[in-house]
Amino acid sequence: MFLSVFEIFKVGVGPSSSHTMGPMVAGARFLDFLRGSPFQAHGLRASLHGSLAFTGVGHATDRATILGLAGFTPDDYDARAAQATLDRIKTRKTVEPKGLGVLVFDPDRDLVFDYDHALPGHPNGMVLMATDAQGDVVLQETYYSIGGGFVRTEAELAAGEDAAEARLMRVPYPFHNAAEMLAMAAESGKSVAAMKRANELTFTDNGRLDRGMARIWQVMNDSIERGLAAEGTLPGGLNLRRRAHTIHQALKAEHGMNLTPPHTINDWMSVYAMAVNEENAAGGQVVTAPTMGAAGVIPATIRYWLDHVPTAQPSRIGEFLLTAAAIGGMIKRNASISGAECGCQAEVGSASAMAAAGLAAVLGGSPEQVENAAEIALEHHLGMTCDPVRGLVQVPCIERNGLGAIKAVSAASLSLRGDGKHFVPLDACIETMRQTGRDMSEKYKETALGGLAVNVPNC
Repeated sequence: MFLSVFEIFKVGVGPSSSHTMGPMVAGARFLDFLRGSPFQAHGLRASLHGSLAFTGVGHATDRATILGLAGFTPDDYDARAAQATLDRIKTRKTVEPKGLGVLVFDPDRDLVFDYDHALPGHPNGMVLMATDAQGDVVLQETYYSIGGGFVRTEAELAAGEDAAEARLMRVPYPFHNAAEMLAMAAESGKSVAAMKRANELTFTDNGRLDRGMARIWQVMNDSIERGLAAEGTLPGGLNLRRRAHTIHQALKAEHGMNLTPPHTINDWMSVYAMAVNEENAAGGQVVTAPTMGAAGVIPATIRYWLDHVPTAQPSRIGEFLLTAAAIGGMIKRNASISGAECGCQAEVGSASAMAAAGLAAVLGGSPEQVENAAEIALEHHLGMTCDPVRGLVQVPCIERNGLGAIKAVSAASLSLRGDGKHFVPLDACIETMRQTGRDMSEKYKETALGGLAVNVPNC
């Protein structure tokens, strides 16, 4: 499966790529479906199933679905316009998507959280419907939000990844897994990033590729800066205080007085990641990396490299992102990046592996050392559950991104101490994650029905 760097890294709105961004994308897709149909719709309905139902309120899935059906999309999301639209919908009980006129939609009646009927294709399922004046359904589609902002219809999910596989066979380095990646690197003499760049250039040019990656990093870094500057309490009901600002101020003060002990570098990595994930929890603009629940790991690792490694070169950020995207694409193809499917090992675990690979690459690692770095980071996230308290992407998610960044840096450092030869192949680690996710109880896969979600008071 060929996944572009711009599919792995997508600009969107928090708090969740699968539960917020995906439903908004699904809503926009359904409007396009309706525009192309011969039916004249009078109203809209939606039902949320599985994890979208169980943790939908905490992840703002209801809000995202409403906005998607009103015509909003994540990449050009305007928070003020969105709130004004939600207020109008609440009062008028209608939506007005472009080209479809005024459609009846009462969120209290027409948006259903169905806790009893899971859909067969994926834990994150939703059904969108258009109705006539009598309330009968005239058009219906089932969508699955499969993680990282990716959305598939029921038919697309059943068809598998044929289109993506066809794209893969058009590129010069069509690796499906890490073993093939290393073999192609050895044969070509190219780095992982160079092979990934060559693959990307099958579908774009150097200018667009570099500008796109520059924007990805800009949005990532902006989310760090906003998170470091913001104070107050995060929304959702846990009354969780933002901590990144206070920690960052303390770190800067210690540094200015030369009071910084060596282990404090871990706090710098954590505060960068926490800043991003506090922004994500507040519904701010972040980048899927590869998901929004894990959005802080890669930006924090890049920022650590830029701010704390004297040899860092900003011009190589693209190399970091391309390497990370190559690893993320393999994990998505061969396992999952969805917390609802495989637990948090698929989100923060995948992000940590991607970050470790990217850092090893820009620190001069060989393809073998890059693969080793990704394996070390992923291996030590295996079995990690997704059990957000009250279904919010806050506890334990915000701190967990900081620890994911710390593991990524440690994994890259360990890999560079060796020659790339190691006992557990990355492919075996990815397959283990897939099997572990398959065997994991549903309680621990983003349903908030087990773990910390039930053992920690929700108020």
